[in-house]
Amino acid sequence: MDFRFSEEEEAFREEVKQWLKKEISPRWTEIDAGLWEETEESWALLREFQRKLGQKGWLAPAYPKEYGGSEMSHLKRLVLSEELSYHKAPFGIETEISVNWVGGALSLFGSEQQKKKYLTEVAKGESCFCLGYSEPNSGSDLASIQTRAVEDGDSWVINGQKTWCSFAHYADYCWLGARTDPDAPKHKGISMFVIDMKTPGITVRPLINILNRHSFNEVFLDDVRVPKDALIGQKNKGWYQLAMALDFERSLIGTAAANQRLIENIMAFAKETKVDGKSISDDPLIKDELAELAVENEVLRMMCYRIAWMYSKNLHPSYESSMSLLLSSELLRHTANVGMRVLGHYGELDQDSKWAVSKARIMRTYLSCISIGVGGGTNEIQRNIVAMRGLGLPRQQ
Repeated sequence: MDFRFSEEEEAFREEVKQWLKKEISPRWTEIDAGLWEETEESWALLREFQRKLGQKGWLAPAYPKEYGGSEMSHLKRLVLSEELSYHKAPFGIETEISVNWVGGALSLFGSEQQKKKYLTEVAKGESCFCLGYSEPNSGSDLASIQTRAVEDGDSWVINGQKTWCSFAHYADYCWLGARTDPDAPKHKGISMFVIDMKTPGITVRPLINILNRHSFNEVFLDDVRVPKDALIGQKNKGWYQLAMALDFERSLIGTAAANQRLIENIMAFAKETKVDGKSISDDPLIKDELAELAVENEVLRMMCYRIAWMYSKNLHPSYESSMSLLLSSELLRHTANVGMRVLGHYGELDQDSKWAVSKARIMRTYLSCISIGVGGGTNEIQRNIVAMRGLGLPRQQ
């Protein structure tokens, strides 16, 4: 296999780099918003940047042109994702939710009218989605959701509660799973809906995370009445749509590039910092740990490339996506742990300290990465998927 990009793809990479130099706001670089660290200011900057991407056709590059995309090849999308991630552009999970996770499912299961409306809005940066998946008693066993949607004339009436809804307080729409046949087997009685978050009866309550920021939410639905066309695809076939959206969620292809930047920050500190006249990076134990991170990240990069290649061949990555998510979550935790050991007491300092290293990015990642390996299905669930779908192992003896 030839792992090199074509001349056209490398030229596109350079175009993206130059564009990012001009378009990433200096203020965005100053506040250095990381994972689950949104503020009103950072969200406004992010949305402004998304609209700029939309004008280029780069926000949803795989979408058809009639929906605001540019029908970009999957390998060019990989290049774009790598550069956005490495340069810490205002483009992260909040964008992936709308563009690739929900948008990918809508492109497969939505009606022409639904695709024209939602995909076009997303591609232009005009609207964004949150996910209505998890419930207080339904996490990894997502098919056990109890939120109910009942037909009533020309409407659906929805009652229930969702939790851990990322960015629900900012979102325009919710991609929501609800039970439409309580008597059917749990995987066969679910339907998917697109819900306008301004609909009466929806209450959003903040959940403050470990970084003392508001990214997650509880969402309560009390007699929420939505039109019949809020249903996506066929009634009671939502589990298949949900499973497909989860595969898209686990197919993040820019994670290795983002982690590369973090590893480089740790390496730079290790080279520049001296103890007893010697660079920390000369310590054989530190050197070994940094080398291990670099190798693991190259493995993750190859997994990302494999997923992009599969999409380019019209193949759908299933267990491959779970492999990538599993490795990326564990590698991020490993990177944060190594970073904290290398930084020592400097790693305990927050952004407001003048002695903080790289704006306390390592410490903030150390805290925020706890949730990685839970969202999108726990690492244990990913191992089960790899075992069953990838290795053909039985569910039980």
